[in-house]
Amino acid sequence: MANKFYITTPIYYVNDIPHIGHSYTTIAADALARFNRRLLGENQVWFLTGTDEHGQKIQRASDEAKLTPQEFVDKVMVKFKELWVKLDISYNDFIRTTEERHIKVVQKALEILYKSGDIYEDTYEGWYCTPCETFWPETQLVDHFCPDCHRPVERISEKNFFLKLGKYQQDLIKYIEEHKNFIRPDFRRNEVLSFLRLNKLEDLCISRPKERLSWGIPLTFSPGHVTYVWFDALINYMSAVGSFDEKNNYISKWWDNETEVVHLIGKDILRHHAVYWPIMLMALQQAGVKGVKLPDTIFAHGWWLNKDEKMSKSRGNVISPLFMADKFGVETYRYFLLRDLPFGLDGNFSEEAFIKRFNSDLANDLGNLVYRTLTMVEKYFQGVVPEFSSSGERVKEIAAKLAALPKEVENSLKAESDFNFVRALENIWEKINLANKYVEETKPWNLAKENKTEELKNFIRLLVEAIRKTGAEIAPFMPRTAGTINEELGSGTIKKGKPLFPRIEDQKPKK
Repeated sequence: MANKFYITTPIYYVNDIPHIGHSYTTIAADALARFNRRLLGENQVWFLTGTDEHGQKIQRASDEAKLTPQEFVDKVMVKFKELWVKLDISYNDFIRTTEERHIKVVQKALEILYKSGDIYEDTYEGWYCTPCETFWPETQLVDHFCPDCHRPVERISEKNFFLKLGKYQQDLIKYIEEHKNFIRPDFRRNEVLSFLRLNKLEDLCISRPKERLSWGIPLTFSPGHVTYVWFDALINYMSAVGSFDEKNNYISKWWDNETEVVHLIGKDILRHHAVYWPIMLMALQQAGVKGVKLPDTIFAHGWWLNKDEKMSKSRGNVISPLFMADKFGVETYRYFLLRDLPFGLDGNFSEEAFIKRFNSDLANDLGNLVYRTLTMVEKYFQGVVPEFSSSGERVKEIAAKLAALPKEVENSLKAESDFNFVRALENIWEKINLANKYVEETKPWNLAKENKTEELKNFIRLLVEAIRKTGAEIAPFMPRTAGTINEELGSGTIKKGKPLFPRIEDQKPKK
């Protein structure tokens, strides 16, 4: 096991305001960062997010808004930072591709690869998709439309710079075959391998002429060109945590063999991360750059859908994370996203499912357990948590299951387990439900009536321990709830508050 953990989200494109997909990736990354901070230590974990601020779509959006590109990105970028504050995202760094630290690393990487011969100039004539900012060979078009966004492409001929992808194709296939956790889940790994085995990689165009696109990072070796958005964007994972020294070696605390490097992404950008990015890194290694390695895991999660359709502004079916967080609470929103959908798959988002999960898991199970346990501590022991005096077999059995919980959660949140948030939360809720069942089995009101004080002490103490231990495991997913539980339990004397999650009654979901 690595002793450091570096986790990233994609840098989000700022041509529009953040949506549920942005929040899904970022909440998942936040939960993993929080979990690993507890496991490894605060100073051993680095969590990066940020914004992608160059490209043709930005230039067009800024023109429409009658702003300069810099004014436009400065304005939209704030929306992402405000949402992350709202959702309790504990990132360590926020990288912007318009920052000088990023520009310098991108330009140096380009220079190194140009001098090594892996970047070269040539004339390109082919089909270009402006929304995706991608050139496509004719063989990959679908009825003369972009295979990704299904919008029209245009024929373009111009001089540009290219990265030799084909040179590293077999090396990449071999690497993926030998490193089972490099691309997760397995079916995404197989998808990438199938693509690489069945297609000859075309070299990647990594520049645009300034006359067609001025909003980008200039190439130092060709002043008439700027960097293509994907070469620019992918470098952020390195530019945020390191830099090149005078010998062109890469120096970073968070990009070494002692660090587990994890990229969380949506499935729509898998090819860029699982093909372009590792080849860029292989090319830097081939050029003799020391300190460069491939990430340990690229995890492509699925999409939240609305009635089986991908959410988009054009369809008018986008669900706002701010709306959901304001209406139902940040903690509920975080819990639902991680609990209701297996991380690698697609699923439907609905208020009906949201309310059902809220009432069942949060109000009935967790909220009820905390509130009634603390009420019993007040009623039977004047708010002071009793000590164990003895224990029976049932107490020992439940205590053993509680002791095993941290390891169960840890095993679920490993790369080889596909960062299985659903299983981790199921394990926690299994113990919560076990404690609730224990109340019904034991019937503490009868113990009190029969003056079975020792049995009642053991019962109450075990419930408090169940809440304390499940509350600690909830912390990466629902940090505010965990904090409230810890505060209410106190260090011996409880401080009971209101029910954590009052049921939602008679509320019809918004159509």
